[in-house]
Amino acid sequence: MDLWTSLSSLAERAVQVVSQVETEEATKTALVLPFLQAMGYDVFNPREVNPEFTADVGIKKGEKVDYAVCRDGQPTILIECKPHGASLDTYSGQLFRYFSVTNARLAILTDGVVYRFYSDLVAPNKLDEHPFLTFVLTAMKRDTVAQMEKLTKREFDLEHILQQAEGLRYVNQLRRRFEQEIENPSDEFVRVLTDPIYDGRFTAQAMERFRNLAKTAMRTHITEAVDRRLRSALEQNSEREAPKEESAEPVDDGPEIVTTAEELQGLYIVKAICRDLVEPTRIHARDVQSYFGVLLDDNNRKPICRLWFNGSRKYVGVFDDNKCESRLPVNGPDGLFEHADAIRQSLKRVLGG
Repeated sequence: MDLWTSLSSLAERAVQVVSQVETEEATKTALVLPFLQAMGYDVFNPREVNPEFTADVGIKKGEKVDYAVCRDGQPTILIECKPHGASLDTYSGQLFRYFSVTNARLAILTDGVVYRFYSDLVAPNKLDEHPFLTFVLTAMKRDTVAQMEKLTKREFDLEHILQQAEGLRYVNQLRRRFEQEIENPSDEFVRVLTDPIYDGRFTAQAMERFRNLAKTAMRTHITEAVDRRLRSALEQNSEREAPKEESAEPVDDGPEIVTTAEELQGLYIVKAICRDLVEPTRIHARDVQSYFGVLLDDNNRKPICRLWFNGSRKYVGVFDDNKCESRLPVNGPDGLFEHADAIRQSLKRVLGG
């Protein structure tokens, strides 16, 4: 079984159990150990996956990291686990201390769903401040899984991993720099964009004007590019499905509808939540101006839920036996997992169960 398939199976299982995972020990048992198994490691062999690995720090004795993946008797990957849903930023300091007193070159900080991969690329034996790779089990990306191949037991190649990590570190830094320029373009960046198109004198007033124009231009380009990709994906999916039943709702002739990345991610999460009840291919989306509808068999008479993600406060709408909608607050797509039971009950109503 390839890595993508193994992790996909784990992601499906995680969706079903994550609401019951409330402690660190439960996180390890239900999510982290199965993740290491998916990566090819024997979690029942302490010479390969060593639990409670001792990492004494200075005068502190008996300091232990949750797991150490070992090769030839030496730790190669340290793994620090926290309860599912915990803020990993709060706990990164612990892993930094452990890392400095071992020979490991790689480390993972995880809550069982989010996995942050670190190394010591900036200074030897000192964990980098930022991860070179972040993997989210419930929002898997093929390029991320491909990069993780060299971390599996079968393909483990430390030199290749470190070379790859260095490239990813620069990519992440460039992305952060680009995000900063989008939010607040620097004078140098504004000049690079405007010099070929503006012949006037570059006064302070002109700089401020073009700073705002540059910000608008970049945001518009990104929004349109994302919209094209999402619409293309939805159209390709629709072409593969059976013909639609005639809509029971009027056609929305309002302003152009933009499907957001959050809404599309929400669709995939609903598919994962409901896959034990119906085939994911039966679950479709229809975006209208005010909400993002998730339907069974692409039929407006069979609504599973509605994602109200357009406002500052986000909700998921579910339906009772009388087709009355109740809105439950969520903090974004991942918040749908907190209402997995309500979403499944809404689907069961549609199915007549």
